[in-house]
Amino acid sequence: MAQRSYWREADGSAVGAAQAQQLWADEAYPHLVTVAGTYHAVITYKELAEAVQAASGVRTTALLHNWIGGVLGHVVREAHRRGDPPLTALVVRTSDGMVGEGYREVLAVAGQEAAAEDTDRENHAAAARLDCYRRFGAALPPGGGVPALAPRLLAAIERRRARLPEPAAPICPGCYVQLPATGICDSCQ
Repeated sequence: MAQRSYWREADGSAVGAAQAQQLWADEAYPHLVTVAGTYHAVITYKELAEAVQAASGVRTTALLHNWIGGVLGHVVREAHRRGDPPLTALVVRTSDGMVGEGYREVLAVAGQEAAAEDTDRENHAAAARLDCYRRFGAALPPGGGVPALAPRLLAAIERRRARLPEPAAPICPGCYVQLPATGICDSCQ
């Protein structure tokens, strides 16, 4: 018996890949709106994949990276059509908390240049997430909130910073004593 790649849970009937992706995108949009209702919330690709499959009743054995991009592409275009901020900014990788390369579609649909650096892409996504929280009713702190990197990414950056050695204090070239904060040697003036 051949195993189907896409099927309806209710009766086991086969579903085409394109139809499955559209069904999942239709479920992803409201699910991401719900995520956007919580300030600084994000969802992983894996969590979103499980949520849309459960909600739609359509399952797959295909690897996540082979189909989730198509689903998110539908969501990007629908958000743009509605005039909503890019909800896909809320979707991050489990491993590092980053939005990933597929985020370039958000920029392309908006008519913007692709981000040259990962940090540029992540900062754009952080600002887009804040727009999502504002649009979809998250309880924001006084002042309206701030863009923030996904918690896992922020934690990784902080761990890297903690491992960096302290910069060497400036030394006076004349007497080899550490310079004060003024940068002018008290001994050699």
